[in-house]
Amino acid sequence: MAAVGSYILSTKIPQAVLNKELKTKVPYNLKQGQSRIFHQLPSGLNMEVIYQKGVRNKIPDKKVLKQPPLVFVHGSFHAAWCWSEHWLPFFSDNGFDSYAVSLLGQGESDDPDGSVAGSLQTYAADIADFIKNQTTLSPVLIGHSFGGLIVQYYIANLEKDSSGNLAGAVLICSVPPTGNSGLVWRYLFTKPVAAFKVTMSLAVKAFQTSLPLCKETFFSREMDDHLVQRYQELMTESSRMPLFDLRKLNASLPVASVPNLSTPVLVMGAADDFIVDAKGLEETGSFYGVQPVCVEGVAHDMMLDSSWKKGAEVLLSWVQNLDGKI
Repeated sequence: MAAVGSYILSTKIPQAVLNKELKTKVPYNLKQGQSRIFHQLPSGLNMEVIYQKGVRNKIPDKKVLKQPPLVFVHGSFHAAWCWSEHWLPFFSDNGFDSYAVSLLGQGESDDPDGSVAGSLQTYAADIADFIKNQTTLSPVLIGHSFGGLIVQYYIANLEKDSSGNLAGAVLICSVPPTGNSGLVWRYLFTKPVAAFKVTMSLAVKAFQTSLPLCKETFFSREMDDHLVQRYQELMTESSRMPLFDLRKLNASLPVASVPNLSTPVLVMGAADDFIVDAKGLEETGSFYGVQPVCVEGVAHDMMLDSSWKKGAEVLLSWVQNLDGKI
C-alpha cells in the first residue's frame, strides 16, 4: 500500500495496457483523468475496467477514509464506456474512486469460449474477483438494466463471503428479480405497439440500424440525434456476443431473497423508461423492502441521457448518506 496524505491507495491496480489493439471498430476515447486497465480473471481472460480516481481536495481527510469506491456494471449492448461519458467524471469530482467494468464479450474485454458471453453466476464471480483484488474498501456496486440483475445475484450469493462485502448496492432501471418475462407480458396486453417496438429493437437488434427506434428505446425525446447516433454505434460495437442465453437465464430466476439483508440498497427508475415499466420498478423495490426512487425527465439510459445529472445527483445524495451505515 502507498499512503498519500491520509488516504490509502491500492498498489494492486495494474497500469493501463498501452498499444493494445482495440477490439471495437468504433473506439471510445477516454476523458481526462481516466485510464483503461485490464483485470486478469482466474480464467486467464482480461476484463476491461475504466478507472477514474476521486478528486480529494474538496473533501476533509476524515471523510476520504470512509469514502467507498464505486463499481459500475452495464447492461446489454453497453460496456464500461457508458459510465465514463458523464458519471465517472461527476463522481470523481465529488471525491469517489470510480470503476466501470466491461463484462466479458463486451467492449474491450476478452471473449470467452461459446456462443454466449456468460451467465449471472459467471459475471457475478468476475466482479467479485475484481472487488477482492482491486479495491481496498468495500465498494458500492451499481448495476444498470441487466447489470442490475447481476448485482441482485451478487447480493444473494456472494455477499455471504466476507471478501465480497459491499458498502451498498444500487439498481438502476434494473430488470426485476423475476426477470423480464413479466415486463414482456404486460407490454403485450397493455401496450402492444410498444411491445412490438421493444421486441424489434432489442430481440431483433433493430436499434442498431434505426436511429428513431434507438432513440425511443434508450433516450429522451430531447436527446440530440448526433449523440444518439454516436451511442448507437458504440452499442453496436460493444456487444460482440450476446450477454445471456435468455432461456437459461429465466430458468434460473427468480433471484434468491436474502433475509435480514444488511447491505443498503437503492432502487432507481426513470419516469420515461421505455423498457422497464413502473410495475417492474415497484417489484424490485418491494423485493428489497425499499421505496424506489423514480427520476423524472430521464429515459432508460439514465447515465447517458440529456438529463443524466438528475440521476447522478440522486445517487450522490444516497451514497453520501451511507457514512453512518458503513
